[in-house]
Amino acid sequence: MASQIVPPSQTNLLSNATSWWWKERHSIGGYEDVIQELKRHHVEDEITDDDEPVPTRESIKHSWFRASQFPSEVHVELLKRQIIPNPYVAFNEHEVQWVGETEWLYSCTFDAPSLDTSNATRLTFDGLDTLCDVYLNDKKVLEADNAFRQYAYEASGDGETAFKPEGNTLLLHFRGAKSYAKQQEAVYGKVRAGSTNLGDPSRVYLRKPQYDWRWDWGPELMTCGPYRNISLTQYAVRIEDFNPKTSLEILDGTFKCSLSAHLTLGLSPSALNSLRDCAKFPLKLEVSLLKGENVITTESVSLTKFSIEELAVQSPESGTFLLPLRDALSWGGLEDLGVEPWWPVGYGSQNLYEASVKLIAPEDVTLDLVSKKVGFRSVELVQEPLEEPDQYGTGTTFFFKVNGVEIFMGGSNWIPADNFLTTISDDRYRQWLTVLKDGGQNMVRIWGGGIYEPDLFYDICDELGILVWQDFQFACGVYPAHKSFVDSVRKEAEYNVTRLRHHPSIGLFCGNNEDYQMVLQWGDVPHLPAVVIYEEVLPEVVTLLTDGSIPYHRGSPYGGKGWDTSDPTIGDVHQWNIWGGKELPWQEYTRLGGRFVSEFGIPAMPSMKTIEYWMQGVDPRERYAQSSIMAQHNRAGAFERRFAITMNENFRLTSDLPKHAFNTQVMQAEAVGLAYRAWKREWRGAGRRYCGGVLVWQLNDCWPVTSWALVDYFLRPKPAYYVIARSLAPLTIGISREVVQNRANDRPKQFYEYGATRSVSAKLHVWATHTGNSEVPETVKLDIQYFDLENPDWHHQQEHSSLVSLAENGTTELGTFHVPEPPSLHGDAYNRPGTTPSGRVVASARLLHPESGEVLARFVDWPQPYRLLDIPDAGVELSTTESEGTTTIRVSVKRPVKCLFLAADADGSPGEFEASRWSDNALDVVPLDDQVVLATGLKKDAKISFQCLQN
Repeated sequence: MASQIVPPSQTNLLSNATSWWWKERHSIGGYEDVIQELKRHHVEDEITDDDEPVPTRESIKHSWFRASQFPSEVHVELLKRQIIPNPYVAFNEHEVQWVGETEWLYSCTFDAPSLDTSNATRLTFDGLDTLCDVYLNDKKVLEADNAFRQYAYEASGDGETAFKPEGNTLLLHFRGAKSYAKQQEAVYGKVRAGSTNLGDPSRVYLRKPQYDWRWDWGPELMTCGPYRNISLTQYAVRIEDFNPKTSLEILDGTFKCSLSAHLTLGLSPSALNSLRDCAKFPLKLEVSLLKGENVITTESVSLTKFSIEELAVQSPESGTFLLPLRDALSWGGLEDLGVEPWWPVGYGSQNLYEASVKLIAPEDVTLDLVSKKVGFRSVELVQEPLEEPDQYGTGTTFFFKVNGVEIFMGGSNWIPADNFLTTISDDRYRQWLTVLKDGGQNMVRIWGGGIYEPDLFYDICDELGILVWQDFQFACGVYPAHKSFVDSVRKEAEYNVTRLRHHPSIGLFCGNNEDYQMVLQWGDVPHLPAVVIYEEVLPEVVTLLTDGSIPYHRGSPYGGKGWDTSDPTIGDVHQWNIWGGKELPWQEYTRLGGRFVSEFGIPAMPSMKTIEYWMQGVDPRERYAQSSIMAQHNRAGAFERRFAITMNENFRLTSDLPKHAFNTQVMQAEAVGLAYRAWKREWRGAGRRYCGGVLVWQLNDCWPVTSWALVDYFLRPKPAYYVIARSLAPLTIGISREVVQNRANDRPKQFYEYGATRSVSAKLHVWATHTGNSEVPETVKLDIQYFDLENPDWHHQQEHSSLVSLAENGTTELGTFHVPEPPSLHGDAYNRPGTTPSGRVVASARLLHPESGEVLARFVDWPQPYRLLDIPDAGVELSTTESEGTTTIRVSVKRPVKCLFLAADADGSPGEFEASRWSDNALDVVPLDDQVVLATGLKKDAKISFQCLQN
């Protein structure tokens, strides 16, 4: 067979922005109206920028405008043409709702110069948001209704084709998502779908990002457009799919690495017939494994052993053929060639390899080439019976084991980083995930109400060692299960599992977010139709396409009898009885854990720079915490009352907006910090893994807002980010203060009482937790010191500071210590007769290297509630040095300081994404224990300032 019979495959992206045009649909009519609008665009042979009409709200109905970028979204185009105001500023969100209530058109022209009627030609759409009719050369060729999957139109080359060698016209007609969802609701019935601040319940009927309908942290912005790439492929034979399945086993303490290459070829009918005429399959594969530029191994595989007649399956839609080649090649013993495991961050190196396959015709002509980055690792979700009970009972574990190592997972929930997905640059994705990793986190949960992220997101997770908990995209609703819906979901799942399965960072596929929990807590929904999706379709797809190498979990949360999603002894839990639910004090996190806490959190206002951004054009009289503009940028349910409760219990109230905003951040940091410390403490050791992980809600924002985010929309970390980072360090020390009262009461055990109940003493429970593979001395020195907030001359060191041994990969209880009581104050100083003066005492616990005295871990515990404290001026001193773009700041104090938050005054405008990075921040500092912070990315001549908790 001559090689020219099978020409090479060619793929081109249709991403040239100057060839794409958009407009609002002028009239809502039938097919002829859409085509007529398209023809208006071609009145002139060539349109230059000078020819374009002036864009107005009315002119976009009558004229086409060049797309500013591709992929594209309508809102982004309207913003760049200044047709709509910025919905992230002021109250403008409400001025742009019309965009989601009309219909939109995109068009482009393209050539198919290699068009050969014997070849197959394919248009592939990686992401259409969402209801889209596709016309090629005036012929409707595709109807899309799922934003989460890939669509393709293909001409087999065997018969008529809609493609032309030159001047092909592609028209995308996007119809209204809101109206369609309501139409489906009228057919299938109105259902429950979260609270009223989670968007209209009809959203469940359309496979579109659910947060577009509004969420309790996001705006209502009904986007539409071709938000991911569109490509043109022409081929006779191509590599349809390449699955380089890696495997890692542990035998006699040694890692055994292997790889199996599974492929599916695509063939045009003409190519299939040509190959059938040959005595043997004349093509071959060349499979290679590389580390950087170094070839580890390569092998050629003849395809003569595969039978075309037995394996070829024809597509009923396009007439092309698929040829699955399972186990085309298998390699074992790769560890002998230097292949090493991939590890999550903190446990080893993120060894990545390139697996590539060439499809080669006679005369060594390469027909197609596909390569993927892979890593060798095993991942298990361990759910085994616990023999020893904790405070909740026994039940089962819920933790991850990677490469045979039991790993405590600390991380965040991820929502889409913008409502306008096409504005998220590659660099911005990298910044976000680097922020997560630098915050000591090793897991990110991609929440089920957003999107399946682009390939780049998972590539970066692979590089950084971040394990991914991937929700399928269902959130807080009673989803339907009629046949067409389930069929669409199956294709969505098959596409995304196939796309993601080679990433070593994928640690779990999860069926949904809170759908089981919603039904359970409502109590009035007799049936959840989508159980067929979560318990049959999705596990079938995951098992089939991953061979069981990636765990599947039905939903989050899920566990317990009868879908008891709040059972702390089984499965994972979402802990919302603090802030939401029962609205308990945050100090109760210590008794509200579970085997794996995959959601919890408390909101806080963002940086004042971010607040200034959304205040643009707003009446200055709105600059107070309870104003209408602050409500516009806070979507949490009952946030006024919930903030009032948590703030009033713990902090002195203030009308000063910057101080109030900062106090909400201190509150968030204290609350989630306590949760991380308390629940990580329950990583007790082998056989006693009472808590396997903690994922805070949430890492990021999709617009400027007051929310649960640790880092706001502009990449500005809040204090909680740094507190969590310290809590997730490989070696940590924790303190839990227990105040002894003169009578029983229902107040948090950390609170000092001065009313009907009187506090008589206090004790500290101290522990240390060691995770990761960092080296720690066999013994460390425990050092505990005490400071009086109101008497700077009083300082006490714990008498029996001693050497202690720490357990590996677990928690060590270090003891319980009585809090010393400083003497009463003299003169006119404020005393509280009849109560323990330990309510003035700040305790500092440190783990020190037994020889060098280096601080290995530290924690500072303050008496609570903070509103009762008279916090003195700490006498903060900052000394700075500069070296090669890094600023070193040494912080020293004369008296204890709470949540010392450093900032650079000249560090960008409100609307700029944050460039500066701080190695640590939000510090609790005590005398005699200076702390050092490294800052990078500061602007020249930036002045370092700070704020801290003050009463």
